[in-house]
Amino acid sequence: MKHQIFRQSVRFIEARLTPGGEFGLHLTVGAVLLVVATAILHALAQAVMGQHAITLLDLQVAQWFHEQAREPFTAWMRALSWVHTGVPMVLLVLALAYYFWRVQARYWLLALLVATPTGALLNVALKYTVQRPRPVFDEPLVSLMTYSFPSGHTAAATVFWGLLASYLVIVRPHWHARLLAICVSVTMVLLVALSRLYLGAHYLSDVLAAMAESVAWLAIWITAISTLRRRRQAARQASQQASQPTSQATSQHAAQKGVSAG
Repeated sequence: MKHQIFRQSVRFIEARLTPGGEFGLHLTVGAVLLVVATAILHALAQAVMGQHAITLLDLQVAQWFHEQAREPFTAWMRALSWVHTGVPMVLLVLALAYYFWRVQARYWLLALLVATPTGALLNVALKYTVQRPRPVFDEPLVSLMTYSFPSGHTAAATVFWGLLASYLVIVRPHWHARLLAICVSVTMVLLVALSRLYLGAHYLSDVLAAMAESVAWLAIWITAISTLRRRRQAARQASQQASQPTSQATSQHAAQKGVSAG
């Protein structure tokens, strides 16, 4: 009995670590990312609402960035921040959606069109749950009336660039192309987070929570879409395999009839 349980456990683990299959490695990676990112987000939210030590660090970092603000860096940070919100962000999403449609990446298109708007709604829901005020300065670079935690710009950038990086890592065969995609995407997310800190729109914990929020959200949708794609592929393969014996039997029967007629 113990040996049977052990063998079943080994087979289960092997199935979870196998790259192929409906519930293989992609599901394991997605689950791990979801758990880790959710735990980080929860810890940050609890620390912020409980006024723990990180809130003091937030104030120190926010004050330091505000003191360093000067042109032309301020203009650059404003531009970078502007690109990842509102109409510019919608245009980026539509451009990527058009690319996915052109290359017939239907499942990635579905993931993009679902994860992006729902991710924005999730961010708004978290803002109204935590209700953290924005940083306050005597001479602010930006003035916003919405809540601060988590950062909407950083969350949107993480969803967009994270989805693009995930797609390129999967479809590109060469490791250097994959590494480049990861580096560019991570850099863009960090730059957007930096712009929000520099402009005094958010605290450090706001942008960290936004990254964790979006990583968890991407883990859910990319894993779900990948599982759906694998299930449909498995169903098609099973259907083709089931039809092959029938086709062979039909061909053999026709051949036998031909021989008899001859």
